[in-house]
Amino acid sequence: MKKFDQIALFLTRHWVVVVSCLLGLFVVTPFLAPLFMAIGWVFPAKIIYWVYSFICHQLPERSYFLFGPKISYTLSEIQSAWQTTTDAIILRQFIGNTQMGWKVAWSDRMVSMFTSIWLFGIIWGLLKKKNKKLPWWGAFLFILPMAIDGTTHLISDFAGIGQGFRDSNNWLAIMTKYTFPIDFYAGDAWGSFNAWMRLISG
Repeated sequence: MKKFDQIALFLTRHWVVVVSCLLGLFVVTPFLAPLFMAIGWVFPAKIIYWVYSFICHQLPERSYFLFGPKISYTLSEIQSAWQTTTDAIILRQFIGNTQMGWKVAWSDRMVSMFTSIWLFGIIWGLLKKKNKKLPWWGAFLFILPMAIDGTTHLISDFAGIGQGFRDSNNWLAIMTKYTFPIDFYAGDAWGSFNAWMRLISG
C-alpha cells in the first residue's frame, strides 16, 4: 500500500480525532497569547494576536483577561488604561498590561462558540454510534440564540461603542422592573447580562 493510501485510510478511519485535535489547537491557541505576554515572549504573542485579528474584533471590553486581578473589564476601565475613545479600531489594539493582565486573543463570544463546537465534536465522536441525526429544525434552534444576540449587538453598535441599546439594556431593566443591580444591565463586564448571553449563546 502506498504512503498516500495509508494516510487516506487513516484519515477515513480517524477523521473525527484529527478534526478534534486541529480544532482543539485552534481553540487553545488564543489563550497562549496572554500566557506568552506574561512570561515575556512578546513576539510569538503578537503573532497570535495578529493572526486571530482577522477572524475576531478583539474588543477588550468583550474579551477575557488572564494573569490580572479581573477576568474582564468595563469600557470605562479600558479607556482609562488605554485611550478615551469609542473607536473600535483603536480599542481592539489594547492587549492589556502588567497591572490588568493580558487579553485572550479573541472575544468571549468566540471562546464560547468555538469551545462548545470543539466539546460537542468530542462528545459526538465518543457517542456517534448511539447518536441519532439532528433534524434541521434542531440545528436551527441551536443557532437561533446566537443569531439573535449577535445581530442585536451588531445593530446596537451602529450607534457607537458604548452607546447602543445593547450597552445600556434599558429595555431589559424596564421589563424586569430594575430587579437586578445596574451593573447587570449596563456594559459587558463579567456577570452582566451581555456577558452571560455571549457565554450561553456562543
